[in-house]
Amino acid sequence: MTTAELQQATKALAAMFSCFPQSALTDVEMQLRGYLGAIRDAELGDLQAAIQRFVRGEVRSGNAQFCPSSAQLCIEVRERRVMRELLARRGAGLVSSPVRSGGQVARRSRDGEGDALGHARAD
Repeated sequence: MTTAELQQATKALAAMFSCFPQSALTDVEMQLRGYLGAIRDAELGDLQAAIQRFVRGEVRSGNAQFCPSSAQLCIEVRERRVMRELLARRGAGLVSSPVRSGGQVARRSRDGEGDALGHARAD
């Protein structure tokens, strides 16, 4: 991340911390350093999307009443990266829809059209 992105990441993390209960003994600066160290190789957009999902309660890991650990956040950031990359590939036409192709294959097999099994049954 660039310096500007690190500043935005710091603000996003601080906003996330404010959405969950914190102990009065929590050293927020050290907590921020730990999280920033954990997500330093992430894309800012993936981090922001992951934080948004935690704040909205959309992530099913852990207890939604408490702030996610840095490890939980990193897992969700990786999930956001994978989703972004898959959507980019799909947009570029590099990945076909698994549901659509699976449905077509199943329909062809069931109807006996266009596959070796269908030709074998006809013989």
